[in-house]
Amino acid sequence: MSDKLSKYRSKRDPKRTPEPVPDAPSSSPDGNAFVIQEHHARSLHWDLRLERDGVLVSWAVPKGLPADPGTNHLAVHTEDHPMEYLTFHGEIPQGEYGGGTMTVWDTGTYVTEKWSDREVKFVLHGERASGRFVLFQTRGKNWMIHRMGSAVRDPFPSVSPMLPTERAKPPKDASAYAFEFAWGGRRLLVPIDGGRTDAAREHPWLRGLAESFGSRTAVLDGEVATLGGAEILVFYDLLYDDGRSLVAEPYTVRRAALEALDLTGAHWQTAPSWPGEAGAVRRAAREQGLPGVVAKRLDSPYEPGPSKAWLFIGS
Repeated sequence: MSDKLSKYRSKRDPKRTPEPVPDAPSSSPDGNAFVIQEHHARSLHWDLRLERDGVLVSWAVPKGLPADPGTNHLAVHTEDHPMEYLTFHGEIPQGEYGGGTMTVWDTGTYVTEKWSDREVKFVLHGERASGRFVLFQTRGKNWMIHRMGSAVRDPFPSVSPMLPTERAKPPKDASAYAFEFAWGGRRLLVPIDGGRTDAAREHPWLRGLAESFGSRTAVLDGEVATLGGAEILVFYDLLYDDGRSLVAEPYTVRRAALEALDLTGAHWQTAPSWPGEAGAVRRAAREQGLPGVVAKRLDSPYEPGPSKAWLFIGS
C-alpha cells in the first residue's frame, strides 16, 4: 500500500513547524469529516480538506467557497494531509512551507455523492459552510469548485455613488440629519470578496484591508483624501455587509454596521459623524480648511446619483 503522507512529510520538518507529522495515515479510513482552514500565508486562501481513506484530501481555494452557483472558484489540489490536521491551528514559521497564520474556519461532516480522479461531488454539513458542491479538474493541479442549488447571499449591489445636492444653509430640522465633514477627496467604492478587492489595482495598500476581512464580504463607500500630507481613505458608508445588501436600509442602520467594522489603519479610517450637530461641525470644518459639511438624512436609503437626502453645505 502506498504511503499517502509521504509528500506531506517531505515538505515539513517536525523540528521547525508545529504542524502534526505522523508516521502513517489514520487507521479508521471510513470517516466523513471535513475542515476548512483560513490560511494567511504568502497570499490569503482557504484550505478545504475532506476525509477519505485515512487522510484529508486537500484543495487550496484562493477565494473560498463560492456563494453563488453562477460563479466558480479556483481550487488547487494539494498534497494529502493527516487526520490530525482536522483541528490544527497556529503559526507556521515564516520560511517554512505554508508559513503564516492558520485558523479553523469551519468543521463538520460531509456526504459523498461521487468521487473519481477528476470529479468529487459532496454535501457539506458544517456550522458556517453547508450545501452541495462539486470539485472538477481542469488542468493538472488546477480544479474548480462549483456550488449547486441556489445562492446563499444577496448579489453585490451594482451602483454608482450617492451624491449630495448643494445647499447654502443647513436644514432647519437638524435633528433628522447626521453631519459629516466634506473631505474634498476622490470618491471610491471598495468591494471586498474572498479577502481581495479590485480597488487594490489602483491602490495596492488596500490589499491589507481586504485580507483583514477574511471571508466577510463588503462594499464600502468613501473618499481618498489628503490629510496631514498623507493619502488616507476615509470611509463613511457601507452598502453590503457579510452577504447582505444594505442599500435599502436607512442611513442609521448602515452607519451602525460600518462603525461595527472598526476600520482603522495606516491608510484608512472611519469618518466621524455627528447626528444633529450642524453648527459645531460646520465651524470645525471651516477651522480645518475643509470644503464644508454633508448633512445626511437618518432615515434615507442609499440612492445612487444625486440625492436630496444628502446635502452639501459649504464652510
